Amino acid sequence: MNRDRELALSVSREVVRFSANAIRAVHRGEFEDARDLICKGDTRLREADHIQETSPQIFNAGFMNDARKEFTEANVTLAVISGAKIPTISDLKVDAGAYINGMAEVIGELRRYILDALRRDAIDGCQEFMDIMDEMYSVLVTIDFPEGVTSGLRRNTDAMRGVLERTRGDLTMALRQHSLEARLAEWENNRNGA
Repeated sequence: MNRDRELALSVSREVVRFSANAIRAVHRGEFEDARDLICKGDTRLREADHIQETSPQIFNAGFMNDARKEFTEANVTLAVISGAKIPTISDLKVDAGAYINGMAEVIGELRRYILDALRRDAIDGCQEFMDIMDEMYSVLVTIDFPEGVTSGLRRNTDAMRGVLERTRGDLTMALRQHSLEARLAEWENNRNGA
């Protein structure tokens, strides 16, 4: 049991680190690096699979659930931003609680991606990511099971609703600003050409 606990703690720390670094790589556009980090995280998670049989209480401990949630978040963030197919629960070999909470966390990563794009004045595609955020949120709020089953999903979706609305406001302001700048430039060109 002590060996299982030590392994699980080591695995969870490394998976969280690999996942966080993968997400950072995704935001930098380094998709291959992100895939490599995710692969390392997957390898480590699989090393702890046997704990489910020998020490189920350790396998289902909060730190292991967090690792699986972060792993899901990294995988789904990479898929959405790179335009790949979103992996399923069975693809990732995680439990439903970790999967749905990881999906909820992706909404925050998409906000970060949109804000970074707006700072670079790369508005094209931002609305598409906003639509994906809306769709993910719409699916997650329909999951109506006890908190023990969903591992705190309601708390996550409540927080993500705020993230969604702030992002919608920021994107709307940026789009309006962009439109105004385009009209002013057009007006100036017409005035100078006349």
